[in-house]
Amino acid sequence: MKKSPTMPVVAALLLVTTLAIARAQKDGGKATYIQASKAEFKENARDGGAVSTAVLYGDPENGQHGTFTKFKPGYDAGMHYHTSETRIVVIKGAYLYKDEDGEKRVGPGDYLMVPGGHKHWSGGDKTEGALFYQEGTGKFDLIPVK
Repeated sequence: MKKSPTMPVVAALLLVTTLAIARAQKDGGKATYIQASKAEFKENARDGGAVSTAVLYGDPENGQHGTFTKFKPGYDAGMHYHTSETRIVVIKGAYLYKDEDGEKRVGPGDYLMVPGGHKHWSGGDKTEGALFYQEGTGKFDLIPVK
């Protein structure tokens, strides 16, 4: 049976729509439009340049935020967890994910939510890497599991 992308895409669109409405209200009703292909990405020094982000709203260092995030091909984040809940929708490539329930290849149009404190492994496809929209309910951190 072929997997239908309808539900994850609908969930992702509802999430993005809700955030857009909240953001527009905060910005005095003005729309915000940012193309991933033209966003200003900055490499994250802590990842040796394998991860780069373009902040769309908020502040990933201190609180709630939304970003476009890129993983270079083959990026391996190792086993880790985040303090806050993290949600992603893949745009291009594949976000690779593993936890106690198994492995997932999160591809274009797919949605993944990782609860704060949940131990997992993540990385980018070996050939394409990954480009995804990411948002967090609090600051973004990556705490290695020893």
